[in-house]
Amino acid sequence: MRIRIIDAFTDAPFAGNPAAVCLLPQGPWPDEGWMARLGTEMNLSETAFVRPVEAGRWAIRWFTPAVEVDLCGHATLAAAHALAADGLVAVGGEAVFDSHSGPLRARIAADGGITLDFPANPPKPGRAPQALAEALGSDAWIGVWETGALGDLMLEFIDEASVRALRPDHTRLAALVDVGIPRGVIVTARADDPEASGYDFVSRWFGTGVDVGEDPVTGSAHTALTPLWAAHLNRDTLVGRQVSRRGGTIRLHLEGDRVLLTGRAVTVLDGTLSEAARP
Repeated sequence: MRIRIIDAFTDAPFAGNPAAVCLLPQGPWPDEGWMARLGTEMNLSETAFVRPVEAGRWAIRWFTPAVEVDLCGHATLAAAHALAADGLVAVGGEAVFDSHSGPLRARIAADGGITLDFPANPPKPGRAPQALAEALGSDAWIGVWETGALGDLMLEFIDEASVRALRPDHTRLAALVDVGIPRGVIVTARADDPEASGYDFVSRWFGTGVDVGEDPVTGSAHTALTPLWAAHLNRDTLVGRQVSRRGGTIRLHLEGDRVLLTGRAVTVLDGTLSEAARP
């Protein structure tokens, strides 16, 4: 059984966000415990499991090292990249993924770009729990937003430098699951110099309940970031830069109740599970 590690939202290896992708044969899902254990073994933010359903359509599931999640952007982009590399999706074609968050589409462009079509998660004003400032080591935010089904709390900071300077206490962040932040914390700010940098806003993402500290590039978080910044900047086409250590850039377009996320991916490892490790 083949498994790959693919760096998503980057055009160079060892940047962006790495995901493991396991393409399964047609048929029922393997044992859920096996998928969870493989996700733990890979020890990446997400491992994607993909199985064919019919021509042009696949089912997809994502596992962190600790839990299964309902939506993941970078591992979906990585899965589409793997399908395109195997000739299962043609250039100019589209893959449809059936997921816990509904059907997700990935279009393959001739230049290697991949555009994901995801449901938007428009943010609503929220409230930060008292312990959050201590966990982040800062209270320099100017807005607090809830993201509904996404399960993240989003904080808008005063400037880009404040976002980049954060050094959170991940043990304290994990405890915030108990006060109503089930998945993670998004921090964001307007870019200091959009014309020079080429991006409109920056972000970072810190996990609470998924056994992920800081995610390098979080596609799903941009389903909430895009509506927020589209409203702030009064336009529907944007560029976001996630300023983690690895970093990554996502081109974004808000289209009604959907967000289009465009990026690239690079395969860095292509291997085979041993017989002993197979389901």
